[in-house]
Amino acid sequence: MARRPRSVLGRRARRRGVGLAALALAAPLLAACSGDSGPPTLNWYVNPDGVDTLGKLAEQCSTDDYDIELQLLPTGATDQRVQLARRLAAKDDSTDLMSLDPVFVAEFANAGWLEELPQEAADKATEDDVLRGAAETVTWDDKVYAFPQWANTQVLWFRKSLAEQAGLDMSQPVTWEQVIDAANEAGGKVGVQANKYEAYVVWINALVQGAGGQIISDNEAGKDATIEIDSEAGQAAAAVIEQLAGADAAQPDLTTSNEGSSLGWMYPAEGPGEFMVNWTFVYKNYQGLVDSGEITQEQFDDLGWARYPATVEGEQSKPPVGGIDIGVGAFSQHPEFALEAAECVTSEEAQVALAVDEGLMPARNSAYDSPKLAEAYPKDLLELFRDSVDTGGPRPESAYYATISAALQSVWHAPTSVDPDSTPEESADFLRDVLDGKALL
Repeated sequence: MARRPRSVLGRRARRRGVGLAALALAAPLLAACSGDSGPPTLNWYVNPDGVDTLGKLAEQCSTDDYDIELQLLPTGATDQRVQLARRLAAKDDSTDLMSLDPVFVAEFANAGWLEELPQEAADKATEDDVLRGAAETVTWDDKVYAFPQWANTQVLWFRKSLAEQAGLDMSQPVTWEQVIDAANEAGGKVGVQANKYEAYVVWINALVQGAGGQIISDNEAGKDATIEIDSEAGQAAAAVIEQLAGADAAQPDLTTSNEGSSLGWMYPAEGPGEFMVNWTFVYKNYQGLVDSGEITQEQFDDLGWARYPATVEGEQSKPPVGGIDIGVGAFSQHPEFALEAAECVTSEEAQVALAVDEGLMPARNSAYDSPKLAEAYPKDLLELFRDSVDTGGPRPESAYYATISAALQSVWHAPTSVDPDSTPEESADFLRDVLDGKALL
């Protein structure tokens, strides 16, 4: 008999009052009780982005055969990885579904912690309708280990009045150098993420790829991968960071800047605003400030967007590609149910809901044509998001990505110390030593 979703209204009433904090605290108890009576519970470990909509998806995708319950992971990607890795290394059979930062798919697959998708599901997870940047994140060693759920990318957000004041034509591709110079000239700021954390590596990777290079190559060789960052592309990336770090346009908190700290400079109490590279959630964030009365509609209408800046003039930029992929734990007691549930929570309908309600963009091309998205976002912004994911650059796929990221952060931070003549070479040598076991992080 076909499995049918249960009544959403009935399930919502039954679960009313159960907060996510309580769910997170009750995770061990839920795992222990799963399967004692009634249908089994599939535990879905989620990151904090879009939790309200994820909860609705869990309800809608539960069936007469199983219930899906959310378990909340920490906020930071690194902490999320650590918690999941500990469970999976212990062969925890209550880890059924996981929301994974794309860079951890390769590591988890290589360790044998993810269920390989059956051929039919693998084909669907990487078919032509899936944007290329997102499809690249779910494969490892020519096999598919996850379903893309939503795709993230960065664009250049800016105040139109600031660009006009600086005389910068935003209808044409712009370079980092042009953006920094324009902000300096007009007294504005350039917002980035340069704290010592994963988002700083996102920036470095995008700059290197935008100059035609890469951090590593021969990725599947693991520790024996070729280190590529000591190159002209690495030097070009370092030159951008050096320029911004020495400019008046740098945020005062540049060395600790993050996604949230960059937001306030768009509408400061004094000053013309900023140019800022940041993720797709920005539009909904500022729209919410209008609703709360923190900014005016006129200020919101002054918000502009353009493709991620080019590292090198004449070369197309490579916008960062992120998002969330849904993997199935290799030790799950119910892998068939978990695979079915993973496909349900990553459906086109689910991706549209995440975009409309949470600002988390679809990984599927067709979802961008949804009338619901057309009502929620300007047409040109949707096209910019879609094109940026499709032509952008994911971070390196590697079973040792966490090590690679930490090694780069160690050498490239603080941004005020970056030197094109030495930082790429120093980071390449250190990364090689770390991978060879000759140096510790």
